[in-house]
Amino acid sequence: MEFLLSKGDYPTSFRRSLLVVLVCVMVLVCTDQDYYSLLGVSKEASSREIRQAFKKLALKLHPDKNQVSSNVWLHFLGLTNRAYEVLKDEDLRKKYDKYGEKGLEDQQQGGRYESWHYYRYDFGIYDDDPEIITLDRGEFDAAVNSGELWFVNFYSPRCSHCHDLAPTWREFAKEMDGAIRIGAVNCGDNRMLCRIKGINSYPSLYVFKTGMQPVKYYGDRSKESLKNFAMQYVTSTVTELWAGNFVNAIETSFASGLGWLITFCAERGDCLSYQTRLKLAGMLEGLANVGWMDCGTQGELCDNLDISSSTTAYFPPGATINNKEKGGVLVRVVSKKILYLDKAMAMTKERKNDFLSTLFFEGKKILYDIVAFAKESVNSHVITLGPQNFPGKEKEPWLVDFFAPWCPPCRALLPELRKASKHLYGQLKFGTLDCTVHEGLCNMHNIRAYPTTVVFNQSDVHEYEGHHSAEQILEFIEDLRNPSVISLTPETFVELVERRKREEIWMVDFYAPWCGPCQALMPEWKKMARMLNGLISVGSVDCQKFYSFCHQENVRGYPEIRLFPQKSSTAHQYYSYNGWHRDSYSLRGWALGYLPQVSVDLTPQSFTEKVLNGKDHWVIDFYAPWCGPCQNFAPEFEILARAIKGKVKAGKVDCQAYGQTCQSADIRAYPTVKFYPYQGTKVKCLPLCTLHL
Repeated sequence: MEFLLSKGDYPTSFRRSLLVVLVCVMVLVCTDQDYYSLLGVSKEASSREIRQAFKKLALKLHPDKNQVSSNVWLHFLGLTNRAYEVLKDEDLRKKYDKYGEKGLEDQQQGGRYESWHYYRYDFGIYDDDPEIITLDRGEFDAAVNSGELWFVNFYSPRCSHCHDLAPTWREFAKEMDGAIRIGAVNCGDNRMLCRIKGINSYPSLYVFKTGMQPVKYYGDRSKESLKNFAMQYVTSTVTELWAGNFVNAIETSFASGLGWLITFCAERGDCLSYQTRLKLAGMLEGLANVGWMDCGTQGELCDNLDISSSTTAYFPPGATINNKEKGGVLVRVVSKKILYLDKAMAMTKERKNDFLSTLFFEGKKILYDIVAFAKESVNSHVITLGPQNFPGKEKEPWLVDFFAPWCPPCRALLPELRKASKHLYGQLKFGTLDCTVHEGLCNMHNIRAYPTTVVFNQSDVHEYEGHHSAEQILEFIEDLRNPSVISLTPETFVELVERRKREEIWMVDFYAPWCGPCQALMPEWKKMARMLNGLISVGSVDCQKFYSFCHQENVRGYPEIRLFPQKSSTAHQYYSYNGWHRDSYSLRGWALGYLPQVSVDLTPQSFTEKVLNGKDHWVIDFYAPWCGPCQNFAPEFEILARAIKGKVKAGKVDCQAYGQTCQSADIRAYPTVKFYPYQGTKVKCLPLCTLHL
């Protein structure tokens, strides 16, 4: 039976409570609809487009202003809101793209109620302003560390001063567009990001640039004051070229490996304005020099270069610039937009210059994106791939990053790839493939989400699932070379784990690839395995691939971590990890606790006989059972005992039980480690042999 949720039917508080209850039920039973379809956007939609689509639906369907049926509004509040919450988050979006709704089972459901006024006036207040980039948590660091100059407005949607500033911020953004990047961060949606950045009042305005500390703006909030403040940090220059400096400027630049982008201003044609030239100089900083020439006063030089009308041309290093031979790739200005004329060339070893030859085409946003990518690519060991040079079944291994230019996590990953490529230069080749250009290649490799990073090693293909950091990429590569975790099948599990030797210990992770906590655990699991190398064998079982086997092993949730100890009376005896922390150090500490003790527990009598009066070297751990650091140190001491076995004996003294012995040994803190070497006729503790931990 259907009822209407109009404003007069029920008290507001009752309606909201009822909505929340119904939403929870609805989300649980109706999750089979495609999230992109629910919002009416494509899978390539940007964060801005997703917010705009959600806002449009909210205003259309909200019961505060529209008489809509309960089914329609609950559909919006439950499923559509859920779709928005997932697609706006880069991590959740990638999981959804890859595994569908199943990949989100461990995530909290959506369904928060907001008023129509909130969606109309407070939600996405800069989404209709193309000059202002709204930055989310996943986009922020990549943006402000891109090398570009950013001026960012941290605001709260419910802050009246923020709304007062908005019209001025929009006008300011339009005037400064191109010279600097103008951003906005909604601290209502990104509370943790704002807290980390020290934002404690709204609006807070900061300038960010790589290599310098963020600078807060304290002046009045007029457009002119904002402009004067921002221009202090704009360092790009446009050089006026003439007969007296032209040859020297070109040759000097070419010698340093930089080309020239030159605007020639003649009587005919549309000459780029000073502000446009300044914008280009800022955008191409580090990639090319930007200059201009007045053909009215430099007619002979322009004629020699065969320039008869206003034209913009790029001259790569080494280009011929005389005898009317046009070494530059000509680019004409039409309707104040820069159009790309030549066919795009695949990037070669001269990636930087080839890139600039293919740079200019319609669309300011795409121009920004490609410039950002180009800045990250210059002088790196990351190769731009296409059908002609995509790695086949070659002997050399390749790491390939499948990306889309509009994808913020892709931009965040690229500098990390560059760092990793420098460490592995000559050992592993790095490449990137733009899936918006080479869709067929990406479909061939079943790429469903961006970025997707894959290692091709002849016929073997390995997908990287870790965080976007150079350190973890390097760990992933090292693990491929020397696997620390053994991938177990039902057959190898029986052979290696169930039928293990009596002295062997195994740790096994039962996981599902779509499980979020499993994905978070994997890099820590591999790191733990490397730390336990030689002590405990580590494996993993893919329960999506071997579902029946995991069911048979009574695995009820993912990840399930089990330890199979030494000398178990039955093959299936194991211990499950129920700890709160799943980092490598916590897991390692837990596992080491199951190693059989190599050290000797000493009493006052055995301490005197074996250590003080014996003929062996001894290292002693003096501890108290109630002492937390002692408990943490205990497995480390056992590793030491194993390492020195046969050369030095290891012992432990319980100072709670044997206080007099510890007092005689001058023990003042726990744990304390002392070394007692045998020196012919007697044993004594040498100077500096005591370690307080």
